[in-house]
Amino acid sequence: MLIVTTLIDMTPAEAVAAGPTRQGELLAGGEMTSRQLTQATLDAIDRENPAINAAVAVYADEALAAADEADRRRAAGESGPLLGVPIAVKDDLDIGGAVTGKGSKAMRMPAGRDAELVAAMKAAGMVVVAKSALPELAIFGFTESAAQGITRNPLNLAHTSGGSSGGSAALVAAGAVGIATASDGAGSIRIPAACCGLVGFKPTQGTMPSSGGWHDLSTQGCLAARVADSALFLDAFGTFDTSLVAAAAADPAPLRIGVSFSAAAATKAQPLAPRVRAAVERTAEQLRAAGHAVTEVKIPYPLGAKALTVRYLAGIRDGADGSDDPGRLERRTKGIARLGRPFGRRSVEWAKRQGRAWGDSVHRELDVDVLLTPVMSGPAVEVEHWRGKGPLATVLSMNAFYPYTAQWNHAGVPAVSMPAGVTDERLPLAVQLIGTRGADAQLMSLAGQLERLNA
Repeated sequence: MLIVTTLIDMTPAEAVAAGPTRQGELLAGGEMTSRQLTQATLDAIDRENPAINAAVAVYADEALAAADEADRRRAAGESGPLLGVPIAVKDDLDIGGAVTGKGSKAMRMPAGRDAELVAAMKAAGMVVVAKSALPELAIFGFTESAAQGITRNPLNLAHTSGGSSGGSAALVAAGAVGIATASDGAGSIRIPAACCGLVGFKPTQGTMPSSGGWHDLSTQGCLAARVADSALFLDAFGTFDTSLVAAAAADPAPLRIGVSFSAAAATKAQPLAPRVRAAVERTAEQLRAAGHAVTEVKIPYPLGAKALTVRYLAGIRDGADGSDDPGRLERRTKGIARLGRPFGRRSVEWAKRQGRAWGDSVHRELDVDVLLTPVMSGPAVEVEHWRGKGPLATVLSMNAFYPYTAQWNHAGVPAVSMPAGVTDERLPLAVQLIGTRGADAQLMSLAGQLERLNA
């Protein structure tokens, strides 16, 4: 590894944290082999994981063999921006021959084959190095489970890395891997990104393979440190009208941006922390100074918007029923699944129609192209914040702290969590940008511009 350091003036640890765009450049330029990069990534996971408990499985032998194959493919003349780049996979995606644990003791059967997204990543030459932790059945906005324990935020170990993609976020934020898959059914890409200071882009529903869980609330995506890295991954495996990578590199034309603090809570939203409000207001001023028309708006949440609860609870019920051994589910999970029992097929289909209609109209009725909101009511909470709460109390309390994300899954529109500073306790602050259906490139362009404004 000393040779790598000399050639590229970058330590192995720095190469791991550099992210897939830079890693792809190093590999393409012959400054590093995939085996060297993969070994450095495995070393980083070995170094960082004991403190954060974010990797539930590490595939060292398989990863090094895949890296060697990527190096052979490159030597034979093949190229590709992700050829030989390591990645961690959230443990909600099947890898053939391995148990997809989903953060649960109730999952026991090995998967028969790779999920569509995993197969596509392997075909592109990506190197799967590990599986990342999630809460049971991806239900919670924190990553703690009886099966895997507590996943911690590498920026402040006393606090959560969020959920449900908390393992992926913790690994990337710790510099243990350059990118990781993530999924988002109610905020599970954006919440961990906000907790860990990362970019968390939830694309338009239906654009990514291996998506559609919780009755089409959930979509696959990734967690990465930079906008360009998120764009690279989504471009490689999703279906979009225009290049997200090109969009990320170019400022958008002036947009109508509506800044809003309207929360969608089932009962009462937790009061917004002053430093989160200040981060949103500061971002609004940055975007206004960049030439956008920024106005404050109040987002309406009619019955159609609130129908997301039907899809969420019915989806959890179906996930619990579909586990290998439902009797081994956590008590709290069983209770939340029971909350979904009343919702049959007609209710779910009605809720899906309501979400689509609301998503198609909300920006238009507010006369904006993009919405700017908080992601969470405050910075990341301490670990075990929800320990001991019952099923309904947990759902309502999470909804009160995270009242800004799930409605956009219901709407099916793209949304991204962007870093927006840090507290004295080393906890990140974040803001959320929400676009219209199919306008992923426009939203990615705005995210890239905001990242450059904060550089």
